[in-house]
Amino acid sequence: MKKYQPIDMSGIKTYSIKTRNNKVNIGEHFGQPVAAGMSCASLLDAMPHLLGADALRSVVDAIVQARQKGRPVVLAMGGHVIKCGLQPVLKSLIEADVITAVAMNGSATIHDFEVSLVGATSEEVGEVLHSGDFGFSDETGAGMNQALKFGLDKGASLGKDIGFAQAIGEWIIDRQHPFKAYSLLATCVEKGLPVTAHVAVGTDIIHQHPEMDGAVTGEMSFRDFKLITSVVADLGDGGVWLNVGSAVIMPEVFLKALSIAQNLGHHVDNFTTANFDMNQHYRPLQNVVKRPTSGGGKGYSITGHHEINIPLLAAAIFDKIGKS
Repeated sequence: MKKYQPIDMSGIKTYSIKTRNNKVNIGEHFGQPVAAGMSCASLLDAMPHLLGADALRSVVDAIVQARQKGRPVVLAMGGHVIKCGLQPVLKSLIEADVITAVAMNGSATIHDFEVSLVGATSEEVGEVLHSGDFGFSDETGAGMNQALKFGLDKGASLGKDIGFAQAIGEWIIDRQHPFKAYSLLATCVEKGLPVTAHVAVGTDIIHQHPEMDGAVTGEMSFRDFKLITSVVADLGDGGVWLNVGSAVIMPEVFLKALSIAQNLGHHVDNFTTANFDMNQHYRPLQNVVKRPTSGGGKGYSITGHHEINIPLLAAAIFDKIGKS
């Protein structure tokens, strides 16, 4: 066998660090001291000018510019965003005409409905799964399925399409749920914002109930898909799509809606996308951040907890528009 000796390192050539190209330097990239009483804008300015901090600043700027230009800013979200208690933060952005449309998966509508009804949500699955009780709260299953059927019939009598999310939001308002003020669906309906829900049959607890009607659920969610596609078709030239906490459903809905819009001649380009999540997953990265903006636009990935990043995003936006 060949025998090896430790390599002789005495002949290694070096160079001066002063001649090297460095990716980080104190003049361009380092953060600044943080002090008590700073505004959110000052805090953002104090963050290092690279990576996630730069991404967050860019998203804030894109949203503020979209608002100034009257372009759409769409919030697409999963259920965990509601479970984090962010409705008051999101509601403030809606009332300030920052968010102009909201799209969510089925679980988000459920958590929003339950919060509006009893001021609480998110049962402990492990405690009730093996007893056969998980997901069978009567008020949630019966109430939401009845709301969908009522909305379908109401729309037919009025000669207009009422979709899944609007039907639930109107039900919350009309039945005067005690905690309606914390409902994102109700806020959108009262404000007149496009609000949509995108359901995969079998994924939500209300599909377990005897009141579930697949034809009604499918029709109402399909109406919402057509509505959000119309919003996506208007994203070009400065709009913003935010995907927050949805790893599969909303990124897939966005990609298909965008494809339809392009197919119909709405050349959607030069817009901004951002994915906010605790972990970065394949579909949001490809179907939100990269593919949709490859023909013109910019996409950003911001990793972290919603309960931290979304209030920070909102505060930074309000600091900006308060000075504009």
